Amino acid sequence: MSVTDTIFDLIDMRSFSNLWYWIALAVTWSSTSHWVLGVPFDMVLRARRKGGQAAEDLVTITRVNVGRLMYIGREGGLILAVLISFVLTSLALLGFWYRFEFAQAIFLLAFPLSIVGMKSLAAARAIERRLEQGDSDADTVARMLARHRFWVQVIGMMAITVTAFYGMLQNFHMSVFG
Repeated sequence: MSVTDTIFDLIDMRSFSNLWYWIALAVTWSSTSHWVLGVPFDMVLRARRKGGQAAEDLVTITRVNVGRLMYIGREGGLILAVLISFVLTSLALLGFWYRFEFAQAIFLLAFPLSIVGMKSLAAARAIERRLEQGDSDADTVARMLARHRFWVQVIGMMAITVTAFYGMLQNFHMSVFG
């Protein structure tokens, strides 16, 4: 048995029957819902509980990350939109038209993340407007980040549910018609 055979046995290209895919899916959505606009959510909770310096730190880190996201959106937004659309369309065609399971798995992971990306850009724009108006109250920022996190979690739950059902269907199909 060669090294490549060992690697491909460990990393099976039949993604929905592979434990590593499900671990990656769980870690991806867990990280996505914890890091809201690049701000760790425990920092939001600490700012709400303690106030003071923790609240100032929350507003500062949020201002920095919102500025970073808006800069990326303004400078490279069009190019990113075209590139992401191309990649998602290619994955969808490879996966669902040509029945390449690895592309299906990546699409079911990447498509909801692209929705979260658009939602994050909209939330960053709303927070930026608030901060420019001088409303840099930590409670307002924490509330906006919590609202955004809620929607990220809703998208994540729907994505995991759809992926799980589709994965079970694929595994069933492979075991019956294999």
